Amino acid sequence: MDASLGWAILGLALVIAELLTGTFYLLMLGVAGFGAAAAAWMDLGFEAQIIVFAIVAAAGCYGVHAYRAKDAGRRMPSIDAGKPATFETWIDEAARLARVRYRGAPWEARIEGTEAPQPGALVYVVDTDGNTLKVATRPPA
Repeated sequence: MDASLGWAILGLALVIAELLTGTFYLLMLGVAGFGAAAAAWMDLGFEAQIIVFAIVAAAGCYGVHAYRAKDAGRRMPSIDAGKPATFETWIDEAARLARVRYRGAPWEARIEGTEAPQPGALVYVVDTDGNTLKVATRPPA
């Protein structure tokens, strides 16, 4: 098999895998595979193909990382932000972990701030962290 075809197949496989993950890192590796395929098509040696792959992959992954770091502060607020929940009980008061009732179901919640709500008190969702709500005793601004 021709080296350029092998690199192109690798690049295509990485791009297809990217469609399943949505992180853009695999897309950059796929583009690097296409760059190495171009180097192989121009009859450059295997070492040059590896160098092209490494440089394109490193530059692309760094670009994705820099974009994500810059974009992290502009994250969309949670759709649950500002919604009321009812404080039920503490799971671990020292760790500020509690059980709240939200949308008719019990949820684990991390209580933000220093106030200690009493059972039945109204708390407000600030954000979510996986399946754990971040709540506060005052509504978010």
